[in-house]
Amino acid sequence: MKALFDELLRRGPAVTDGAWGTQLQGLGLGLGECPEIWNLKHPARVEVVAREYVEAGSRVILTNSFGGNRFILGRHGHGDDVREINRRAVEISRTAAGARAFVFGSIGPSGKLLMSGEVTEDALREAYEEQARALAEGGGHALVVETMSDPVEAATAVRAATLTGLPVVGCMVFDSGKGNDRTMMGTTVAQAVAALTEAGADVVGANCGQGIAGFVELCRQFRAATDLPVWIKANAGLPEMVDGRAEYRTTPEEFLSHAPALREIGADFIGGCCGTTPDFVRALRNWADEV
Repeated sequence: MKALFDELLRRGPAVTDGAWGTQLQGLGLGLGECPEIWNLKHPARVEVVAREYVEAGSRVILTNSFGGNRFILGRHGHGDDVREINRRAVEISRTAAGARAFVFGSIGPSGKLLMSGEVTEDALREAYEEQARALAEGGGHALVVETMSDPVEAATAVRAATLTGLPVVGCMVFDSGKGNDRTMMGTTVAQAVAALTEAGADVVGANCGQGIAGFVELCRQFRAATDLPVWIKANAGLPEMVDGRAEYRTTPEEFLSHAPALREIGADFIGGCCGTTPDFVRALRNWADEV
């Protein structure tokens, strides 16, 4: 694990990738359509997204597996295809990455609420173990538990991911509270760090939820709470709905203007989430190569 991070971080912050959902929509993914099923139906289009991020300079790319758990796939009639869909997700990204980037398997929320009794912790654990195992079998270099709001669900997913023996990133989405520094469940950065670290995360951080300006303060709070590497993936601002689709107004230049502050505070991985594109990654990589 240490060797992987030493390789990625020896020259400063590692540039990760950007959004997948909005990129797939540009290739024809319909509203309400399950992106992960494209790993089986349209693998070449999924590979286009991964390859564009690699060519833009990502040192780390994720996989088209964010909703690849049995609960979300089950809504679309593919609950029995968890293993195949997640294995293919990694294989597609590995093909695009070649020797130029590392592939971290993406694990997102279940879509079920523990606090309302929609699902039990045992059921969540089994689902996340199933997904994590498939991502590891596909050849992932590490796993990323991302966009979590509930610290219990996040910790459950991280624990499941650690069973693979791969390095694990645990990150949550902070979009609530007076300073947008709490999760939807009211979890603070310090509380998130404690839960993720206790569960076994090797890297902690935040993604989604808000534009990059707000991530400067989030990063400061993460750095104050942990010595672990910090993972930052911000949105290209908040979306505006135009003809039923989300549009993001932040430009790559505006996004990049906050990168020096993140680096100074101590962000170790910097990339983008919703609305960011290969142009954002290209700007980040050019900047990273110069500092």
